[in-house]
Amino acid sequence: MAEAALPQIAGRLEEEEEVFVASQWRLMWWRFRKHKLAIAATVVVGIFYLTFPLAEFLGFGDPASTATKFHLLRPQPLRFFSDGSFRPHINGLKSFRDPETFRRDYQIVEDVRYPVGFFTRGFEYSFLGFIKTDRHLIGFSDPDHNMRDHPSLFLLGSDSVGRDQWSRLMLATRISLSIGLVGVTLALFIGIILGGASGYYGGFIDTVIQRIIEIMIAVPTLPLWMGLSAAIPREWPVLRVYFAITVILSIFQWTTLGRVVRGRFLSMREEDFVMAARLAGSGESRIMFRHMLPSFYSHIIAHITLTIPSMIISETALSFLGLGLIPPAVSYGVMLKEAQNPQTVAVYPWLMFVAIPVIIVILSFNFMGDGLRDAADPYGK
Repeated sequence: MAEAALPQIAGRLEEEEEVFVASQWRLMWWRFRKHKLAIAATVVVGIFYLTFPLAEFLGFGDPASTATKFHLLRPQPLRFFSDGSFRPHINGLKSFRDPETFRRDYQIVEDVRYPVGFFTRGFEYSFLGFIKTDRHLIGFSDPDHNMRDHPSLFLLGSDSVGRDQWSRLMLATRISLSIGLVGVTLALFIGIILGGASGYYGGFIDTVIQRIIEIMIAVPTLPLWMGLSAAIPREWPVLRVYFAITVILSIFQWTTLGRVVRGRFLSMREEDFVMAARLAGSGESRIMFRHMLPSFYSHIIAHITLTIPSMIISETALSFLGLGLIPPAVSYGVMLKEAQNPQTVAVYPWLMFVAIPVIIVILSFNFMGDGLRDAADPYGK
């Protein structure tokens, strides 16, 4: 019995020794991978961010191209079999006016088929911003296809001016998620600088910065964001409006992180390693950002993953109200603005499909942030 138990005891001792010598990041990863829901959410977030460079490649049609002939077209089914063989295609459409509602509707023409294939040619775009190409993952496989007859697959339908909803959704994912990243980066920079200075120096600097944070927290953010967004000149180009909205959303997002950083700096500024760095002749900025800050990177990362979804929701809300990004920019809020009218939601429900990726990405970020927060907690089980 004793001899049989020796390998188990040796293995347990090796595991304990490995835990004792493991780095903070390794311990955090061991705890994070036990959170299955957080792992799945991380995979989902990664898939969303893969659409950044592939937005146009994944799109079926030109997201900026209008086709009034196909406006408010319901999602078009993709059919895989024709005449008993595997031939992916979509059928042609014939528009008509409904005699009861006087709305334009569409009838499927079974005899007209447009073959669909992979890695086909379509509208031209710049891959990664500088590589000119017209290749797309899915599109019409007939090289002689007339785009005037059927400009896109319309698998998620079209909007009020005939733009392909799927292609616009790909671009909206890129813009809305990038606003979250850029906005959190700005908020992170401000929060670390001001929160670190407040906690490290204390005294008058701490009092001033904390009073500023308290005033900013007391101000209702949504009305203030609406006021600042409304002040943006409408004649500004899309890129300038994009950065202006990002800065506006970042202004009040740094306060929570600033308080977290201040608390950590207050608790560490009298530690032995800080005193040793001072005696070694290190400058104050080096002590703050090379010795103290890395000790709680894990907490900052967890905070970031919980802040990004609030930035995305804020941008979506402002654009939905018409105070954020405006066409020709495409974001989740801009697309949801099409469904402001309750009657439109009842008659054209596919315009609300954009709400599905919004819900998925927000939940994924929250689950991932919960997992990171639990993994970074030194007192957790």
